[in-house]
Amino acid sequence: MKSLTINTPSCDSTIYCGNGAFAERTSLLKDKRLFIVTDSNVYRLYKSHIESAFGNSPVHVIPAGERSKNYRQLLNILSAMLKAGVTRSSIVVAFGGGVVGDIAGLAAALYMRGVHLVQIPTTLLSQVDSSVGGKTAVDFEGVKNIIGAFYQPSEVIVDPLFLRTLPRRELRCGLGEIIKYGALDEGIYKSLVKNKNKLFSEEFMEGITYDCIAHKAAVVCADERDTGGQRKTLNLGHTTGHAFELYYKRKSHGEFVLIGMYYEIYIAKKLGLCDTAYADILIDLIKRVIKNIPVYDDAQKAAQFAKFDKKNAEVSHISLIAPQSVGRSQEITLPAERYCALIAECSRSIKENIK
Repeated sequence: MKSLTINTPSCDSTIYCGNGAFAERTSLLKDKRLFIVTDSNVYRLYKSHIESAFGNSPVHVIPAGERSKNYRQLLNILSAMLKAGVTRSSIVVAFGGGVVGDIAGLAAALYMRGVHLVQIPTTLLSQVDSSVGGKTAVDFEGVKNIIGAFYQPSEVIVDPLFLRTLPRRELRCGLGEIIKYGALDEGIYKSLVKNKNKLFSEEFMEGITYDCIAHKAAVVCADERDTGGQRKTLNLGHTTGHAFELYYKRKSHGEFVLIGMYYEIYIAKKLGLCDTAYADILIDLIKRVIKNIPVYDDAQKAAQFAKFDKKNAEVSHISLIAPQSVGRSQEITLPAERYCALIAECSRSIKENIK
């Protein structure tokens, strides 16, 4: 088991990563006053683990899926915390994937102006990305993560134990974030290329998880609240991915990150910002995970949703992260009309290549 600590002005957050992390770290929580938040799928799969690790601690179960990431479910959690007698010395344990981590983290930030939080991510995506860094949020009025807070967990427990029950689609979602890190980090990129024929293997995922966490930890230490520019790089693929996710809603977040990266790499190439050979390797990695990039006839309409992205300084321009070469990327800002036209052009090129 490896560990690292994110030192930020608001809190020191320690991540424990590796086989046995769950058993070892939760044994230290048994005598604490805990409140567990999970979802219906995770509870069904790991009820015995929850009971064994946390005893008679109250457990609040939300319906599984992105639709539960809303203010009504947030208020339900806060109400359950109050009824359970949660105090400032209690610990909220977010036991689940990204949705659980986001909404339980926000509940912990709000309740009594902040109670202790422990994240135990159970999906590949949440292990390599969303559980680390302190971003908590719910969706509102059709806009992703628009209500939220920066709130660091005191501890994150990452154990590959939970990856063994994940369906292939969930692994694909996590690989979306891993490839994103590969486009930002030279070491992760080289590991992806070296292991391109076994991206879905348990051995590869266990090894790469810590590397992704370490990259994000360094970024968060430098730019905890996303004000200095460094943390914006972690949004590669997300501007377009979020826009498509809001419009089409037929795939999961990680799949849309992969699709968003494909479109944004196309834009970077079109603008002459990205080395062609490097872009082709990234696209090859993406297609090894999601074989067929969807053709969207109304991609230009979907791209309009990018105007609501929090990274934009104004709605008339779209900000996104463009990969350049191995380990290098840059933020670019395009007029909304130009961005939407390029997205539509990319969709047409996909359609033509299929013929």
